[in-house]
Amino acid sequence: MSLPNHGANPHLLYEKLSIEKPGQIIDFSENVNPAGPPEFIRQNWDDLQHLVAQYPDPQGQPFLSAVAKYHGVRVNQVLLGNGAAEIFSLLASMFQKKRAILIHPTFSEYEATLSANDVEIIHLEVEEIVTWQLPINQIIEEMQQADVLYLCTPNNPTGVLPPIEQLLLLITEGKKANCHIVLDEAFIDWIDEDASMIPYLEDNPHVIIVRSMTKMYAIAGVRLGYMIASPSIIENLQRKTSHWHINGLAAVIGAGCLEENEYRDQAIRYAQKSREEFTAFLQQLGCKTTNSVTNYVSFQIPIPQYSKEFFHAMLQKGFVLRHTENFRGMNGEWFRVGMKKEQAMKALQKGMTSWLKHSSSL
Repeated sequence: MSLPNHGANPHLLYEKLSIEKPGQIIDFSENVNPAGPPEFIRQNWDDLQHLVAQYPDPQGQPFLSAVAKYHGVRVNQVLLGNGAAEIFSLLASMFQKKRAILIHPTFSEYEATLSANDVEIIHLEVEEIVTWQLPINQIIEEMQQADVLYLCTPNNPTGVLPPIEQLLLLITEGKKANCHIVLDEAFIDWIDEDASMIPYLEDNPHVIIVRSMTKMYAIAGVRLGYMIASPSIIENLQRKTSHWHINGLAAVIGAGCLEENEYRDQAIRYAQKSREEFTAFLQQLGCKTTNSVTNYVSFQIPIPQYSKEFFHAMLQKGFVLRHTENFRGMNGEWFRVGMKKEQAMKALQKGMTSWLKHSSSL
């Protein structure tokens, strides 16, 4: 049975699996900031409402300038998107009928958008899921005949960030092989901007970086993302966008979010604390966990053969985990959990402890 390819749609899971929905559901399959959107949005809502009746700025201002300022790049290096999803669709059109390298397990949208553009995909798998150890030699070899390499940094679904030395090596080899490199940094702001590869773009015009506003700022419904790359790539893709594709509310809210330094710092601190506590809990129960550095953790239960029973049992308890049946190399035997508020995390731990202790006696 084919399950949904994305998290954040629990109703579809219950329908697909014919499981009756309990009275209360906590959706751990989505991994946005549990604090909710920044407070300035609610405080300024009366002023924001008038934007609904106006045509937005055709360039996506003031968000466009805010992104350029935030990252210290030029405006002509920035492409805005109606969520990172639109960016990936535009990027895929750039490589139509060419060859792309994907490193699994990874975000499903890469393959979906590339396949829709008749891109030949070279599928490679990491050497170790826990550390998301890249098969460096294989990647470099395949780069010689490929047009683009997609890397999720930090990786989704494992949360692992490859060492900067490996990324710099791949960037260097990509330049030699005339192979573009797309770095998906949707979750990089859960670490620190110092972890971003944006500073290396100036000397590496073959590198493209995609960012999302959804996860950190909890504004999934607003749909806002952006890409930073060389001006020539930006100009090429900008011609393919529709007019007014960034709505006025999104542009103003996005610009305001980038000024929320304390909000962002608090989110990073809470995610780290929650992730470390949950990882320690999992390991005490004998689960295998990934070396995540972001606001979610992937894990495997002690007896992987019981993964399906475990997943269904959690759904019956009202805990929606992110399945991995559509992630190559994980095959449904791993689960991803986004960090939630403390009470929700404790409830999940209680439900998991009960089931795992029972299953160990089976």
